[in-house]
Amino acid sequence: MKAMDRESAYFFHTYKRIPLEIDRGEGMYLFSKDGKRYLDMFSGLAVNALGYAHPRVLRAIEEQARRYIHVSNYYLQEPQLQLGELLVTQSGCSKVFFSNSGTEAIEGAIKVCRKWGSTRGKREIVSFTNAFHGRTMGALSMMDRPKYRNGFGPFLDGFRTVPFNDIDELRRSVNEHTLGVVLEFIQGEGGIRPVTPEFVNEIRNLKSKFDFLVVADEIQSGIGRTGKFFGFQHFNIQPDIVVVAKPIGGGLPLGAILGNEKVAQVLEPGLHGTTFGGNPVACAAGVAVLQEILEKGLIQQAEVMGQSLKSKLFQLKKECSSVVKEVRGFGLMLGMELDRDAEPVVVGMREKGILINGTDQTVLRFLPPLIVQESHIEETVKALRAVLSARA
Repeated sequence: MKAMDRESAYFFHTYKRIPLEIDRGEGMYLFSKDGKRYLDMFSGLAVNALGYAHPRVLRAIEEQARRYIHVSNYYLQEPQLQLGELLVTQSGCSKVFFSNSGTEAIEGAIKVCRKWGSTRGKREIVSFTNAFHGRTMGALSMMDRPKYRNGFGPFLDGFRTVPFNDIDELRRSVNEHTLGVVLEFIQGEGGIRPVTPEFVNEIRNLKSKFDFLVVADEIQSGIGRTGKFFGFQHFNIQPDIVVVAKPIGGGLPLGAILGNEKVAQVLEPGLHGTTFGGNPVACAAGVAVLQEILEKGLIQQAEVMGQSLKSKLFQLKKECSSVVKEVRGFGLMLGMELDRDAEPVVVGMREKGILINGTDQTVLRFLPPLIVQESHIEETVKALRAVLSARA
């Protein structure tokens, strides 16, 4: 049986698979089993911050795997301690809890919010339209898009969804019973849509008035992707809780909840836990990723390369104004909105050996590894110009 036939025969049909069987990855490139090379400007949904087969990450994985792959969270483990210190230092928070994934970290953040609010008469979490926080029931309860929710209700009580960037609706929705406001400062699956500074300022003002927790979902935008360590750092606010995942495990499953002093004592022993969260091999890989990013100036490089890509995409917008509506985002988290379905363009780029992603139906999403160079950007834009021109 061919690979696609085997997948169809044995797997739940949850993924719309690309007809591409991967053999290996090296740096910025993936290689298929038929020998074709693809420039990856998508990096495994923002996971592979250092590209593929990075020697520092591979060395960290091998060295830790030879010591122990798993013990349990009853024991102190140096890789956890190292990674926790790095994340706390960079976030402005004071505590960390490791999970297996981003959506699990979101679930944990909901629990922290509810436990904090339980002694304060607060019972409602506010989130925003077009957001994506994961696929578990708590995450789905904070989202409004039928694409992800249909058929899975009833959802959890105590959640209210407010139009993104609508200040008037925010004011009407937040009150003394609000225990938390959860947002992506740059919506990822929602089409690379940044929050406005005015909206953030109003969240901060309302927080001062009603005393709730601000939760930043940095699962896609964190760890240098936007030209700052976290996406919220583009705005004048310090969240109480920061949720991270994707690149922090170096490609291995790992997520984390970061909290400030306001929530530092909320989780007492036995109130929350995980068997595999904070796996030592994943944490060792994560230490290697963060050290490489910080030591090699890759956050600054993401800002510079992101500005280069963004300016070239703006030029394409001028050239292909009948197709391209908008270019937006920060650093190496950029979106190009089209006036039509993005999927044919994604396919056209793949045929030219370049991998990008379409999201929110009409948006091309660019999430290259932080090691991307000017030559990769020029190659991508050249191919995109040809694909868009053919469809103008």
